[in-house]
Amino acid sequence: MSILRVALAQINPTVGAIESNAEKIKDYALRANARGAHIVVFPELALTGYPPEDLLFKPQFLRDGSSRIARLAEQLPPEMAAIVGFADRDKRAPSKIFNAAAVIHQNRVAVVYHKQNLPNYGVFDEQRYFTPGESSQVLIIQNGLIGLTICEDIWAPRGAADDEARQGARLILNLSASPYHAGKSEDRLQMLRERVKETQAIFAYCNLVGGQDELVFDGSSLFMSEEGRLLAMGRAFEEDLLMQDIPWPPALINKPLGERKAVQFTSLPLNLPSPSTAEEPRPPAPAAEDVEEIYSALMLGTRDYVLKNGFQKVVVGLSGGIDSSLVACIAVDALGKENVIGVTMPSRFTSSETRGDAEELAKNLGIEFHALAIEPLQDLFLKSLDPVFRGKPRDLTEENLQARIRGVLLMALSNKFNWLVLTTGNKSEVSVGYCTLYGDTAGGFSVIKDIPKTLVYRLSRWKNRKSPPGPIPESVLIRPPTAELRPDQKDQDSLPEYETLDGIIRLAVEEDKSLDEVVRQGYDEKTVRAVFRMVDRSEYKRRQAPPGVKITPRAFGKDRRMPITQDYRESTDRS
Repeated sequence: MSILRVALAQINPTVGAIESNAEKIKDYALRANARGAHIVVFPELALTGYPPEDLLFKPQFLRDGSSRIARLAEQLPPEMAAIVGFADRDKRAPSKIFNAAAVIHQNRVAVVYHKQNLPNYGVFDEQRYFTPGESSQVLIIQNGLIGLTICEDIWAPRGAADDEARQGARLILNLSASPYHAGKSEDRLQMLRERVKETQAIFAYCNLVGGQDELVFDGSSLFMSEEGRLLAMGRAFEEDLLMQDIPWPPALINKPLGERKAVQFTSLPLNLPSPSTAEEPRPPAPAAEDVEEIYSALMLGTRDYVLKNGFQKVVVGLSGGIDSSLVACIAVDALGKENVIGVTMPSRFTSSETRGDAEELAKNLGIEFHALAIEPLQDLFLKSLDPVFRGKPRDLTEENLQARIRGVLLMALSNKFNWLVLTTGNKSEVSVGYCTLYGDTAGGFSVIKDIPKTLVYRLSRWKNRKSPPGPIPESVLIRPPTAELRPDQKDQDSLPEYETLDGIIRLAVEEDKSLDEVVRQGYDEKTVRAVFRMVDRSEYKRRQAPPGVKITPRAFGKDRRMPITQDYRESTDRS
């Protein structure tokens, strides 16, 4: 029996960077070839990056991709096969664009497979761009059959993989761009076990890695046996080349051939000499603690957003509070302490404790630190506004003015030094609008916008345990959270306790529960109504806020698209 050595190249491409993505694909293919791989599989749309969105409406973008695939075929080792994701255009009907996989062998594109199941939910808009493929694709290699699938093709039961398995495919390759959210890894494993049970085939699943705007792809590519056993798994949140030796052809496990259902067969004259050295099996790493996994996702999303958009350094407004402290830690771990600048901007309401904590955090992290007082600027603003404001009592306006001055200062530093401003608002605040438009929402990237406040504390405590004695001062962890925009202000003056608020937001936003369903979970009806009202009323703020890393199954933005102007209010069902 021969050995088929399969490589999964989980790479981090940049959307639209066709040339540099192709060079990365070539580099990984050469590395796989040097290690004796017969087949190397790349992620979904690896050549264009994922998701390319409306770049797909540019004919030149599609032509550039197609011509680069042809050149790539000429550059890859002819003795191996490479499966590369790209966007394919029907030359006879140019309006038809396909999410495709090119099978490259002997310096040519031997066949192209078109994705059949196009997701159109959550963050996915594939039906806006792509035409579904009409047939499955099976590769014939020395009397063994391999099925090709792309991402969503395997998420629904009885799809392309089942069609291919019914024709005898014992190995299913899947090119994927599956974005991360907390708990997604276990969801994928469960889905793959279901497909294995359905097809009795070995699965080789190659997932994208990297950050793209608010999305993070975690990699974690894997091989799963026909018994549903995890054979090997790639590293999470970093590029990797995962190899697996598969006896070829695998034994047929009492799988009767079904009726031929729109399946095309392509023979690849691939020689399978026994590799000179055995590939050391890589056992799956132990599952990461949930907070560690989330922290890694935040790091990767931040790093890729900053660097892929041409920045080197970031600036963070340090209030001495928990949110800005966590953001600064993530930034340092993602970019290095030399690329993070902390700025504290005290007012008359800023306590000596929070001023000291901001400075201590910066010292613990080893970052550049500046203090810019806003009091003189606030006096000038109020003096300019006095002819209009005269006789009016102080209210939220003066509070928000402080936040907006801070936003102006941070953006000025950004303009002068090309530092990207990282905003520090969390999901609890963003949900209910407990933030100032053009103030603390001003910036380029919102690192923790999908992190509830209670999780902010968990992540911060984890970071301190992971990096003893801990960069975040203990006083930050125990002090009641406050915006410090008026004397003795506390967040809970305006909001429910964060445990209550986060529970309501999880049910209402992430699980889309009705007001009545949330109340039936044991929450006070008056509080629930107030939170629902604040969430609805704050959509206009969220629409103008910078993007941030998606962590929960249903984040604000692409996941949840509500109208800004609307007047629907849920009633409680008492029938």
